Amino acid sequence: MKTSFAATAIALALGMSSAAFAEPVKVGMITTLSGGGAGLGVDARDGFMLALKLSGTKDIEVVTEDDAMKPELAVQIADKMIQSDKVDVLTGIIWSNLAMAVVPNAVAQGKFYISVNAGPSPLAGAKCDKNYFNVAYQNDNFHEAAGNYAETQGIKKMFILAPNYPAGTDSLNGFKRYYKGELVGEVYTKLGQTDYAAEIAQIRASGAESVFFFLPGGMGIAFMKQYAQSGVGIPVMGPGFSFSQDVLAAIGDAALGAKNTASWSPDLDNPKNKEFVAAFKAEYNRLPSTYAAQAFDTGTLLAAAAAKADVKDADAFRAALAAADFDSVRGKFKFNTNHHPIQDFYVREVIKDGDGVLTNKIIATSFTDHQDAYAAECKF
Repeated sequence: MKTSFAATAIALALGMSSAAFAEPVKVGMITTLSGGGAGLGVDARDGFMLALKLSGTKDIEVVTEDDAMKPELAVQIADKMIQSDKVDVLTGIIWSNLAMAVVPNAVAQGKFYISVNAGPSPLAGAKCDKNYFNVAYQNDNFHEAAGNYAETQGIKKMFILAPNYPAGTDSLNGFKRYYKGELVGEVYTKLGQTDYAAEIAQIRASGAESVFFFLPGGMGIAFMKQYAQSGVGIPVMGPGFSFSQDVLAAIGDAALGAKNTASWSPDLDNPKNKEFVAAFKAEYNRLPSTYAAQAFDTGTLLAAAAAKADVKDADAFRAALAAADFDSVRGKFKFNTNHHPIQDFYVREVIKDGDGVLTNKIIATSFTDHQDAYAAECKF
């Protein structure tokens, strides 16, 4: 699928740079559009494309393909996009195991990779690269915010679980970095698992005061449905992914009141976020998720950088990206030295809005201007 967005006469009148007349930026979007993780990829694609539609700053051509959550397929797609489609920029990957399979090879070939989601710790630290930017977060961050919240709430005993893949490991490491109470269970599940009877039995017997889980997409839906049916009754919390907009309808009222942590929420009070939420609802007839918001910021950043610098001038384009001179739905936004965000993290609660739709509202701030734990290891 290829889509082009032409610069408008209005944008030209506003004074676009000479970079606007350079060759279009060709973007390869590799994301998950089928299987249990499809909702995440669809939201990322839709948020990214909406940003380009609204920006109007430069011709940008997007080639989109489905990775089906398979690392080997993602590698094949990336190779084709680089060798045959001649893309300048890659983006779109949701899952960290796919990112680890694709990103190092892509940046080694001089391509830019701008992440809408996956932020594995090696790419923030020792394996960082000057052409790799993450507009979303470093994997640990949402979980660090949850661990900090659990600690400040005085919860003494926690049961924690996540899938056994890079983001799952990062998630529990992040939670433990700030939570200092007793862990009465720490479990890694299979990636893509849908039956959680054994884990729920462990939770029931653990003596936990609360459960922290990171199970994105269909995994989290399955867990929450089975957990509610089990009647265990121990309160759950998670990162924003566990209660993101893409899964709330499927979870249903069992999610009401659950606390979760994220760098974005639909009720964030800034002009760009209000514009984004309204435009997303108008375009797609649904509320945006965190995945959509992160991808919208990625598309907005890309358009802003492309208006300032020719992507063929790698140094200039890299500097334009690093400057992060764009209006973020998160309000303030800047990159750290490892090209990962320095940003605020919020505690949200699942509620029903005035239309009876399950969504999130901010109830507290967990971190202000938070940096990831790996930036010092990054040496460009």
